[in-house]
Amino acid sequence: MREVPKDAEAKSHALALRAGLLFMASAGIYSYLPLGFAVLKKIEEIIRKHMNKAGACELFMSALQPIDIWQKTGRDKILEEVMIRFRDRRGRELCLGPTHEEMITEIVKKNVFSYRQLPLILYQIQTKFRDEPRPRFGLLRTCEFIMKDAYSFDATQEGLNVNYQKMLGAYQDIFKECGLNFIMTEADSGAMGGSLSHEFLVPAEIGEDMLYFCTKCNAYYKKEGKCPKCGTALLTKSMIEIGHIFQLGVKYSLAQGALFLDQEGKRQPAIMGCYGIGVSRLLPAIIETNSDDKGIIWPRGVSPFDATMVVVGDALLQEALALAHTLEKSGLTILVDERIESAGVKFNDALLLGSPYTIVIGKNYTASGKIEVEARKTREKVTLSPEELINFFNNERERNA
Repeated sequence: MREVPKDAEAKSHALALRAGLLFMASAGIYSYLPLGFAVLKKIEEIIRKHMNKAGACELFMSALQPIDIWQKTGRDKILEEVMIRFRDRRGRELCLGPTHEEMITEIVKKNVFSYRQLPLILYQIQTKFRDEPRPRFGLLRTCEFIMKDAYSFDATQEGLNVNYQKMLGAYQDIFKECGLNFIMTEADSGAMGGSLSHEFLVPAEIGEDMLYFCTKCNAYYKKEGKCPKCGTALLTKSMIEIGHIFQLGVKYSLAQGALFLDQEGKRQPAIMGCYGIGVSRLLPAIIETNSDDKGIIWPRGVSPFDATMVVVGDALLQEALALAHTLEKSGLTILVDERIESAGVKFNDALLLGSPYTIVIGKNYTASGKIEVEARKTREKVTLSPEELINFFNNERERNA
């Protein structure tokens, strides 16, 4: 899109719509178009890599949940305002899962009976549903959203501490690879319950969370007041929450009867942890903090393409496609702009779409054999031969590995 959509409430929302990442069906309800879906898959790949590395096992739970499991914990009342509830043709009262603590506890209750089966970390990447009263800022606050939720089950508090630290480390690795400069802070457990909790946040104007920042100590704090280290007045900073982890303890396992036999043959409640990442929320968080007045600047790890190839003039299209094919054989992903449009339109759209590099096949390519490459983030340009171009990308890949 050339113009900023009227419905766009934030920079990330406007850019996501203009770049064709999303289709807005209604307030808080979005479809992911091919480019947006490609980014989403890259984010999910990063999450899976680090969750699996930490010893977690992936599963996929049902979106439909019986209300009676929520009644065991009392959260059918706590989340009543946002829970989408209905009766099916058999008269069963169901909800579309706003989260899955109750469901995972039921699964473990029916499958884990001994301390020998612990510790256990299970996770999924799945759509959640909430009757959001104020959908806003594109994917930041929606009625359906994609979340990575993980749950640990341990026989002892010491075991939970170990798994909690594993997740703490995995989250930091995930957000770094997504290209986010995040802040980690201890947090309130809220409706989730439990004791220890940490939040992961990204500074952004549209953020609905607040932290207080000391410019002298370069430190963030949860509470307003002078900096405890140096006494400097603190600045208010808006934040987007991108992840939250909790030590739940035995709140759910006791309420739902998820018990196991310990080494002495005594029945004990499983000690739980919960670890969430707003997968779809990462997309606006990345755009808010990786963009300029021309468009998106995708970090390499989540970009749908390694480079956009702009072809100036129809006569060079076949040569450009052959070069793109050669680059793709070396493991790169190339978006070739083969449209019949002016060079200006193509260059502007390349900036909007935000691939890390733009490869320009100009009018003098046949005679000179030279290609211009521009880095999206720095706007630095280099002129290379096709052979040098392949070496250039290989070196960049090794440098960022």
